Parts: sequence; C-alpha cells; structure tokens
Amino acid sequence: MKIDPAAHQKMVEKRQEGHQKKQAAATREKGLLIVHTGTGKGKSTAAFGMAVRVLGHGMRLGVVQFIKGALHTAERDFLGSVAECDFVTMGDGYTWNTQDREADIATARKAWAEAERMIRSGDYQMVILDELNTVLKYAYLPLDEVLAVIGARDPMLHVVVTGRHAPEALLEAADLATEMRVIKHPYREQGIKAQQGVEF
Repeated sequence: MKIDPAAHQKMVEKRQEGHQKKQAAATREKGLLIVHTGTGKGKSTAAFGMAVRVLGHGMRLGVVQFIKGALHTAERDFLGSVAECDFVTMGDGYTWNTQDREADIATARKAWAEAERMIRSGDYQMVILDELNTVLKYAYLPLDEVLAVIGARDPMLHVVVTGRHAPEALLEAADLATEMRVIKHPYREQGIKAQQGVEF
C-alpha cells in the first residue's frame, strides 16, 4: 500500500494537535478503579504489568489472589519477594475443583478481610484484587459490601479488579474497564497445555 507523504504528514499533525488538546484538558489526579474482565486471556497479566510499573516508581503494592491459592504462580514468587509488595494468596483453586460452596465462601471472606485491610490502611498506592470478579459472580461475597469499601477508599488509591463476568455495578463504578475477548487460544483450538512463563 502506497502512502502519500503529504497526506500522512497532515494526518499525524492533526493527531498530535488532538492529543495535545486532550492532554491539556486532563488536569485531575485521582486513584482509579480499573476492571479487567472478559473470556479472553490476559486479565491478570495486564494487572501484573501495572504492578511492575507501580513498583518501578517506588510505590507500595498490595495483591490479594482470591482463587489461585492451590496453584503455583511465578508472579507470586517474584512479586512476593519484592520489599514494597505484600502478596497474599487465599483460595483452594478453581470452583470446579473445590466443589464446596461453603468452604469457598469462607475462604473468600478471609481473602476479602485482607483486601479490605489493604484498601483501608493508607499504606498502598495500588491494590490488585485478582479473580475478585469470579468470587462476586458466584456470590461468595456481597457485591454491595465490596463496592462500599472500594468506593470509600483513599482518593489516590488505585484498585485493580480482575476476573471473568464482572458485575454491571462494578463496571459502572470503574474509571477504566477493559474486556478481553478470545480470538484464538492454544489450549482450546490446538490442545496445547498451559505454558510456563505464559500462563503461570
């Protein structure tokens, strides 16, 4: 495809002008509620990318994993070894493995107590609540309680929530919401097992 240099120059100048206008208008600072949801891969991965950014800025990070307690993850090993990160994992694995609703509710309640402590403490600049959406989907925690705690957080605290099936009320409360959509997946279409460094 041939691109006309003059038309290209005009296009990038217009884009730059629009970007500069948006940048000049964006003057507020606030802690964001960020939600990663959808059936596609990459929700937790995106959250942990932000974790690296936060730690790179010398900020303090709290992480609570709600489902993955029975699973080994490299992010837990790595981030949990960083002094500025408190990484807590509670859970007995995916719901189809535990098959015990009462135990899952009790575990979710313990994990939420830790998440609430982090959110209310004032000690963190970001708190990641990994797989909280799954917990909310199965009603292991009351949505109203979760929204109330997140809504009452310090105005500069960023909270990142991951997991499929984010409730509509959480999406409405979010400052940034992204839906990951499956286009191709190696497990589903090709029978390729989870790969070290990619999925765990």
